[in-house]
Amino acid sequence: MAEPAEFEKQRERLWGIAYRITGSVADADDALQDAWLRWRRLPDDRAENPAGYLTAVVSRICYDQLTSARARREAYIGPWLPEPVVTEAGPEERATLDDSVGTALLTVLERLTPAERTALVLHDAFAVPFAEIADVVGRTPESVRQLASRARRRVRAEAPRRTVDRAEHRRTVDAFLAAAVDGDLAGLARILDPEVVWRTDGDGLVGAARVPVVGREKVTHFIGHALRAFVPGRTRMGRFDVNDAPGLVVTGIATGVAADSSAAVYAFTVRGGLITRIDCTLNPAKLAHLDLAALHGPR
Repeated sequence: MAEPAEFEKQRERLWGIAYRITGSVADADDALQDAWLRWRRLPDDRAENPAGYLTAVVSRICYDQLTSARARREAYIGPWLPEPVVTEAGPEERATLDDSVGTALLTVLERLTPAERTALVLHDAFAVPFAEIADVVGRTPESVRQLASRARRRVRAEAPRRTVDRAEHRRTVDAFLAAAVDGDLAGLARILDPEVVWRTDGDGLVGAARVPVVGREKVTHFIGHALRAFVPGRTRMGRFDVNDAPGLVVTGIATGVAADSSAAVYAFTVRGGLITRIDCTLNPAKLAHLDLAALHGPR
């Protein structure tokens, strides 16, 4: 049996690969569990390069998952967003955001083919050589190089530009939070870009806009409507890191469904001190991995 400690050394990196390829917390967890079982069955003398072996195994699992998920996502109701990764607010000394795991970028990656996405993530985010990626996707190294190049061009063209300054992003989100808590729609409008875009992921399971809402006036009106679902004494809103950038988690929303589904996670794209994009995840299936009660403490 291969040494368990070697797997644990790689766990965080492997999970990062899996999440970026699939955009799903559940799929990333499943991929690591599958890889762990394969690792346990591997003889000691078969893992001369544990990092390389495990990277290849997890990547192949996720590549297959992504290929099989295409049909399901084509039938998705409304905008699709990645399952949010929510953590406590990051250390203040961290100066920059991790762009490779941002919600907006992962949404753009969803438009790539599985081979393009896998090649781009492995090479650009984790410095895996093209020859090793070729074995994962069943292509030649030169073909993989072209896949990554094509994917890179598309991401550069379609990914929204945003600040990488964590302090600027945090200040803007804090201003949004303060205005939302006060019900100050005029204050909210002042920190929205004129062409701001609001996307809501609900998959038809909760009340949610099924097309993006575009423009400062329309988004402000939409926010005002959303605030009416907040229940006095029950709704809680707090700042957390969402996919490594300051975002918001709201619980206790009157959605008309079960109380354990009445939550929302907000990710923001900020540029020049203005919010250019708001990604709101309402789909309870995509929030099932979060301990929402623990995030906001006991009621």
